[in-house]
Amino acid sequence: MLDLKIHSNEIDKIGKFSKEEKDYRIKNLNYFNDIGLPNKKDEDWKFSDLNAIVSKNFKKLNLKLGKSDNPKINFIKEFEHNYIVIINGKLTASDFKYEEKNKIDLKPFTNEDYSNKKENNPLVNLNHALSHEGFFLEVKENYKFNKVLVIYYFYTDDLDENLLNSKNKIKIGNNSEIHFVDFIVNESKRNFFNNIYEEIILEESSTLKNIYLQNDKSPGYFHKYTKNKLSSGSNLSSFIFPTGLKFNKLDLEFDLEGENSVCNIQSAAFLNEYDHQEVKTRVNHLYPNCKSYQKVKNVLNDNSKGVYQGKIFVKDVAQKTDAYQLSKAVLLNERSEFNSKPELEIYADDVKCSHGSTSGSLDKDSIYYLMTRGLSKKESTKLLVESFLNEIIESIKSSSLRNFIKTKLENQLKNEHKKH
Repeated sequence: MLDLKIHSNEIDKIGKFSKEEKDYRIKNLNYFNDIGLPNKKDEDWKFSDLNAIVSKNFKKLNLKLGKSDNPKINFIKEFEHNYIVIINGKLTASDFKYEEKNKIDLKPFTNEDYSNKKENNPLVNLNHALSHEGFFLEVKENYKFNKVLVIYYFYTDDLDENLLNSKNKIKIGNNSEIHFVDFIVNESKRNFFNNIYEEIILEESSTLKNIYLQNDKSPGYFHKYTKNKLSSGSNLSSFIFPTGLKFNKLDLEFDLEGENSVCNIQSAAFLNEYDHQEVKTRVNHLYPNCKSYQKVKNVLNDNSKGVYQGKIFVKDVAQKTDAYQLSKAVLLNERSEFNSKPELEIYADDVKCSHGSTSGSLDKDSIYYLMTRGLSKKESTKLLVESFLNEIIESIKSSSLRNFIKTKLENQLKNEHKKH
């Protein structure tokens, strides 16, 4: 097994810190060193034994950052957008040419929270100990963005067994609105591990729509923990298309902290070869009259593995909660695997909560029907896979964004279609 005990002098290499911050970092490093990388004995990681996965694929974990000189980035041309460029976790460029600049605050992340709370997730402890890049973005109150913001997460070609830790914070002011795309572009052809901690705060009556998308297939190992806090009347929609990374775990928590807040999470993934993807959600209904909606769809081929763990928690005061959760998976062969763990924990009596999970192979009658119309079995399968996943894409209102995502998905399916 890979020995991942990290010495506290690694913190000194990051930079100079106040005594309070240094103590906070050391304390979190000790928490991490005590537990190490999580394994399947940890309930939250029972389907993604990270210790085994990293030990199998890494000889070491290098704590140095990759280069941060400005590589050439191919900006998306299909639609007009503002952008932020993050290279190996570091904020390096931005352009808000379609917006009122005085309504936006963007700067490198600096930590101001040194709370003593011990996190359940050892990778969050690791991030609190070693993070030294990231960004803070604030949209001031009463401002609605004119164009989408694309956050380019760019990873350089020199990354090789690196361990990157970065921290982001996004704050949407009262009655403001922003749509953004997390767009991952990975130039490295070798393994590295990327660990992000993110906090998103929606103040009263604010709206956030975000899309998570990979540019292409890559051998990266990614973990992202996001804490979302929704104030009264706020509305958050998250569309997740996690296809492409070798290993990817998104650990997403949503606290509905005010009445009439709404949270909508939808995901569609096509996994092949030895891809391993996990989406883990926890939606905490803490106030009355809030709604949450979750739909997760996976298509799995070859030896791929998909995981969805979803928990809905309803506090005793959260009457009139309306919460829905559904997970569906299609397995294209016997070697692929899908694990689903839906949970409800409800302490209020006047609620509407439902969850469901299904997995199976493609409908043989549908394949037969398409073949009688002149399509081959491969073409029929591809068409059915696309229509199964397109349901999530169709929920996106912007036609230019929708078409961009469809093209990315179709290219991945086309490449897979050529191989088999």
